[in-house]
Amino acid sequence: MNYEVKPIDYQDCKEWFLKKHYARRMPPIDLCFGLYNAKQLQGVCSFGTPASTAVRDIVQSFKLYELNRLVVSEGLPNNTLSYFVSQCLKMMPQPSVIVSYADTSQNHHGYIYQATNWTYTGLSAKFMDYMVKGMEHLNGATIFDMSRGQENRAEWLRQKFGDKLYMKERARKHRYFYFIGNKRDKKKMMAELPYESQPYPKGDNKRYDASYQPTTQIKLL
Repeated sequence: MNYEVKPIDYQDCKEWFLKKHYARRMPPIDLCFGLYNAKQLQGVCSFGTPASTAVRDIVQSFKLYELNRLVVSEGLPNNTLSYFVSQCLKMMPQPSVIVSYADTSQNHHGYIYQATNWTYTGLSAKFMDYMVKGMEHLNGATIFDMSRGQENRAEWLRQKFGDKLYMKERARKHRYFYFIGNKRDKKKMMAELPYESQPYPKGDNKRYDASYQPTTQIKLL
């Protein structure tokens, strides 16, 4: 397989995540990797602080990251995506715990995590999102991000949007964990995890439109 995985800069991720990934927004990024074929950037994968405070609090003895974005060019050979993810995991700090999610609202089941031997722990907790009438194309996280820096973020949103602001239950996500370290580290990590391992979920995935071609796709190495 004529592919190579390398660390890349934040700026090289930006267009891929804002215009090619279905979420259309930037996550918190600590580490980001690019999938290259010769001089061509064919995919981007990022890791950062988990968005869920509940998840951040469960692992005390080890560094915890969330694999929070993964997007590649269309039409790549079979197994390229699993190769990309596995190489990214090999480049992560050791020991560490990685969490990631498959979005049920997109009919995703996490087959890439199943192919790379992650531990499945069921669905994420129920959560209510702020939404705005007439702006349903924006997800709850994007709406809440508008209040960033405000002392009382909920009150700021109520003042800004008035009666158009409402609450909606967020689609739950399939939650996966991956453990990086020696056998003793992995055993301790799994012991700290308050979730039971469950059988992998199955179903038909829905593909979203990822045909956008980033201008950062060609990069001199």
